[in-house]
Amino acid sequence: RLSGIALILILILALGGFSFLAQMYFDLLWFQELGKTRLFTTILYAKSSLGSAMLLLSFLFLYLNLRYANSAPGRIQIGIPTPAGQITAYTFPEELVRKALGLASLVAAVFFAARAAERWEIMWRWLHAVNFGVIDPIFSRDIAFYFFHLPLFEEIVRLGLVLCFLAVAGALVLYHFKGMLSFGRLRTFGGRGRVRTHVSLLAALGFLLLAGDAFVDRYQILFSTHGPMYGATYSDINGRLPLLNMLALSALAGSILWIYNAFASHSRGAIVAAALYLIMMLAASVYPEILQRFVVAPDELGKESPQIQHNIEATIRAYGLERVQERHLSGDRALTPEDIKSNAATIQNIRLWDHEPLLDTFSQIQEIRTYYDFATVDNDRYIVDGQAQQIMLSARELNSASLPDRKWINEHLQFTHGYGLTLGPVNRVTSEGLPVLFVQDIPPRSTHRAFKVDRPEIYYGELTRGYVIVKTGEKEFDYPAGEENVFTTYEGSGGVPVHSFFRKLLFAVYFRDPNIVLSPLLKPESRFLYFRDIHTRVQRIAPFLRFDRDPYLVISGGKLFWIQDAYTSGNRYPYSFPTRGLFNYIRNSVKIIVDAYNGTTELYVADPQDPLIQVYEGIFPGVFRPLSEIAPDLRQHLRYPEDIFSIQAYIYSVYHMTNAQIFYNKEDLWEIPQLGPAGGETPMSPYYTIMRLPQGKNEEFILMLPFTPGRKDNLSAWMVARSDGENYGQLAVYRFPKQKLVYGPKQIVARINQDAEISRQISLWDQRGSQVIQGTLLVIPIEEALIYIRPLYLRAESGKIPELKRVIVAYENKIAMEETLDGSLARIFQGRIPTGAPPPVQEAPIASSGGPGRQQQQPALSLMRQAKEVYDRAIQAQRQGDWARYGEEIKKLGSILEEISKGNQDKE
Repeated sequence: RLSGIALILILILALGGFSFLAQMYFDLLWFQELGKTRLFTTILYAKSSLGSAMLLLSFLFLYLNLRYANSAPGRIQIGIPTPAGQITAYTFPEELVRKALGLASLVAAVFFAARAAERWEIMWRWLHAVNFGVIDPIFSRDIAFYFFHLPLFEEIVRLGLVLCFLAVAGALVLYHFKGMLSFGRLRTFGGRGRVRTHVSLLAALGFLLLAGDAFVDRYQILFSTHGPMYGATYSDINGRLPLLNMLALSALAGSILWIYNAFASHSRGAIVAAALYLIMMLAASVYPEILQRFVVAPDELGKESPQIQHNIEATIRAYGLERVQERHLSGDRALTPEDIKSNAATIQNIRLWDHEPLLDTFSQIQEIRTYYDFATVDNDRYIVDGQAQQIMLSARELNSASLPDRKWINEHLQFTHGYGLTLGPVNRVTSEGLPVLFVQDIPPRSTHRAFKVDRPEIYYGELTRGYVIVKTGEKEFDYPAGEENVFTTYEGSGGVPVHSFFRKLLFAVYFRDPNIVLSPLLKPESRFLYFRDIHTRVQRIAPFLRFDRDPYLVISGGKLFWIQDAYTSGNRYPYSFPTRGLFNYIRNSVKIIVDAYNGTTELYVADPQDPLIQVYEGIFPGVFRPLSEIAPDLRQHLRYPEDIFSIQAYIYSVYHMTNAQIFYNKEDLWEIPQLGPAGGETPMSPYYTIMRLPQGKNEEFILMLPFTPGRKDNLSAWMVARSDGENYGQLAVYRFPKQKLVYGPKQIVARINQDAEISRQISLWDQRGSQVIQGTLLVIPIEEALIYIRPLYLRAESGKIPELKRVIVAYENKIAMEETLDGSLARIFQGRIPTGAPPPVQEAPIASSGGPGRQQQQPALSLMRQAKEVYDRAIQAQRQGDWARYGEEIKKLGSILEEISKGNQDKE
């Protein structure tokens, strides 16, 4: 029976081993394809070496202790009740006991090995540690100690304690069943020399580890959460810390007493050791609370001021806020028409299209086929006609879940990639209220050379989650062309070559798809493309980094690239306040660039001063490249990421108060404005824009967010992150004087909602069955003043395309709503304001920029879709008896049909 069980176990282990090796080889092929083998082998070596060492050490420790206990005189016996109600003793064969002990030790050792392998990063970070150059204010240790050294010490102590506990428990159980120890009569323990010696020595080791645990626990006071701020408080420093020192000494003394107990004829040493440790544990828990209640609480600010100052300084450093430049605005500047004219570039780059309405519009007019999807809309800037212009763009990706026929060939061999993108300026609209597009249709047609796309295929993106096989016997679908389709064959270097039947078998097992082996369409030169979505791809390459939620697409040199921001972070910065309970230190240290066609993925160091990225450069030499090696054109598209800016803004809203007394009383607390319906308000999100900062010389691409005072709605300050050239990464906060009332976003929204003209127009649209979408309220600084912009979109009840219908502008006590931004500004400033912003235009055909060798086309698909939408609205107006609106829509339809006819004549 035992041989059968052993055979089953061997079979399970063999299958598990094969699966493990297959997975390793599968991953190795992928890393080799990326040229990142060093990453794979380093992590594999770290895990295997640590796991093997822990497996050996823990097995030997447990097995030798259990074997020693089992070698005591006597046999292991258990009582088995008989049907007659009597107890029969059953004696286990010695050979069986030895095998069972070995198996139990091995199973436990496997768990310890798995734990050690999983925590490989702790050891490797310790081996490659570098200093921060900053010391903590309590123990005077470099911050590197808490990031790289302390975690290793804690892990060793914890694993040692668990091992020691298992060894003691196992030995006691064995001695009990051998009749050498009675759990009911502990005094027996003192009378058995062998048992006492063995268990006492193990207990001595355990108490030595407890001393180590108390010693490392001292440093945890720097991460205390029970005071008026994060970090060590007065009671921690003057109460808990001295008692933890005494607890460590008591555990050390306990270890000595247990050694004495091992060779004594009584158990008094063990009793004294245990009692002393328990008393000190109780004191360490109770005394700090007494100190807090009777010493600190009556004068908390006086006692905690030094600690509060430590918290402020540490938090500012940990989040990179020490470089924030604060500027003070007078708040008295009154804008004039000349100010608006001189800031024309800022006005021209005001974003009139929100992400959600624009995504809906792109989906309706540019997806072309049902299996294409636009996942997100991204903001960037490009040089257009010599001027920086803010752009919104979205990649047209293939969504295999939307294929009309989801056969294996269609999903994995034929429909392999998305195609092109849709791109337009943030501020321009057609006469129909639709966005003007600089790049549109399939193949992509571009209006400017900066947007020319020669390689529009998207094999790697945000929606490319499944695997595909290219260079097979099946032609790949490229793009639709009228009633027919254009096909292609992959020409890139991405993917893992098939090469052999063994690899096909490997991929079939991994993907659990027998078609990979059975299909005759796969050739030796065929290539498997997998882990293609950006998030999975970068996570597998660098699991030790955090990643921004929004990778964004860039056109560079006629090709498409994804830029993904990555962060180094940790939760071990003393006194620094943690964000979301996850980390209290963060840097945007890495920029990752992924080729949308070939899948090549490169990691560039964006913050070489960050100690964490220096450690990872030491662990993975050659994996990270300096930022200077990014192609100049691509480097112009780097932007300060939203995620870290949101975190920094949240932290700064509290930690701009650098005086301990002001911080303690929260006298100058800021908040991020809350907008939305009552009960459903959400904080404003940061947004990109191009503007000239106060006292600045040129317009630049920035990310900004306003602040309001705590529990008030007026504006107190606004924060920006700069993204251009040498100014990249600079943070600035512009503060208004406290005695000056500057309307905040919530107050402006309330005034807009109370405006009689605006309310009447919105009610009229609602009565006609249209849905009014109020866009994001934007705060636009101009000189030292602010204007507010809110676009209004209209969506027909039967349609899905939002159209930009009005632009609301608010400045001080004035509010205006017109069809264009210029019109609203003219009303506010009482006269025509020639900002240079283009008027609404009728969309016209634009030049094609398809890939090499492709047929050049100028399809009228966009105009045809517009005609269909206008026709639907006209029919709806007719049914509602709204003949005035019906006439307007028919007139628009005629203009569009005339444009289509003109385009056809030009083609002929």
